[in-house]
Amino acid sequence: KGLEVVKSCDAIYLESYTSILGIPKERLEKFYGKEVIEADRDLVEQGCDEMIEAAKSKKVAFLVVGDVFGATTHTDLWLRCKNDNVDVQVIHNASIMNAVACTGLQLYHFGETVSIVFFTDTWRPDSFYDRVKVNRQNGQHTLCLLDIKVKEQSEANLLRGRQIYEPPRYMTVNQCIEQLLEVEEKRQEGAYTPETPCFGVARVGQSTQKIVSGPMAALKDIDFGPPLHSVVIAG
Repeated sequence: KGLEVVKSCDAIYLESYTSILGIPKERLEKFYGKEVIEADRDLVEQGCDEMIEAAKSKKVAFLVVGDVFGATTHTDLWLRCKNDNVDVQVIHNASIMNAVACTGLQLYHFGETVSIVFFTDTWRPDSFYDRVKVNRQNGQHTLCLLDIKVKEQSEANLLRGRQIYEPPRYMTVNQCIEQLLEVEEKRQEGAYTPETPCFGVARVGQSTQKIVSGPMAALKDIDFGPPLHSVVIAG
């Protein structure tokens, strides 16, 4: 169904900053027989009016990795189309939110999902900690979505208005575990310990998928390979 829809479209966009595709864009273009326009953060958040305007007279496809409504950015785009009386056909897809069942854990037993962002020297947020604590008190697992930094500007370049971007960064299981343990050391409320059972998963759904379970601290020393990574803290 999705293939038929995409092949019938006049313009095809591939959203490339809330997640990453496991294959080169060129393979998609060869498969579809059409040009695929990479939609970075600037295009999606600031230039989406152009897409919406085009969709009033043409068929436009907006491809995302994972499910359509897995990111608030996509929901916002859908709402903008609705407000502009542009018809939208949604074709759902699997995402890490349900594919995480590859760990063997039952989806019914997952609590609230949390996001883990890269710490900086001046910003080390720990709001996720309270949600993990509640989940584990309720015997529920916690899926941790790890930070992605694509087409980001340094603070210096941002302040000077220079369109210079940092290299892409994708948080690893190892970095996530380090930050989780740092926050527990600071809070000391027993939400989890270095011995808490966890799962590290990488490239779920791809042929190189990797899943490792073990104590939280032990996962810190395992090489999970290329992105994307996620972590599950068992309840």
